[in-house]
Amino acid sequence: MKILVVGASGRVGGELVKQLLADEHQVIGTTRQEKKLFDNDSYTQLDLDITASKESIEKQLDQDIDAVYFVAGSGGKDVLEVDLHGAVKTMQAAQDKGIKRYIMLSSVFSLETEKWDNNPNIADLKDYYISKHYADYWLVNNSSLDYTIVQPGALKERDGTGKITINDTSSGENAIEDVATTLASVLTADNTIGKVFNLHNGDIDINEAIATV
Repeated sequence: MKILVVGASGRVGGELVKQLLADEHQVIGTTRQEKKLFDNDSYTQLDLDITASKESIEKQLDQDIDAVYFVAGSGGKDVLEVDLHGAVKTMQAAQDKGIKRYIMLSSVFSLETEKWDNNPNIADLKDYYISKHYADYWLVNNSSLDYTIVQPGALKERDGTGKITINDTSSGENAIEDVATTLASVLTADNTIGKVFNLHNGDIDINEAIATV
């Protein structure tokens, strides 16, 4: 498949691109960095500014893209422009181009605002969570895309286990490698289309867990 990864230079984005290339997909990674991130014949790079207009974003997208991943983030520096408005513009551009599959990296409980007040980790990131909430809400309620929203808890830079737990009441922690593996796995899992699920480190093989979504 030909896949656009918005945010290829991020911690999750970089791992995701590695896995997609290992699965022999053709990957277009977006980054503002000039240096090519991956030395692979199946990888190309696009300097895509998601703070630009929707029309500008759309003009840079190839017509034959099969799927879009949004794994970009502002790191808390510009959550409205990047995590909210930038995300929605990529959804609109994909939809206008006739690209159906759209996979969003979000955050645990982004659509369950009633759980925010009792979670100190979320309270410290309130502006970010508000932005993710409305981006996810737009994707679910205002787009016609074949979406999947993946909601990990806290991201940790440690070795992945290949195992997760999904859709329980704990926010939990996630090895970045396992989040990337989960994102790669949902690409061809049609049962995840139109679904939102959370995950954290667990004891179920990722592919087995994805099959239960």
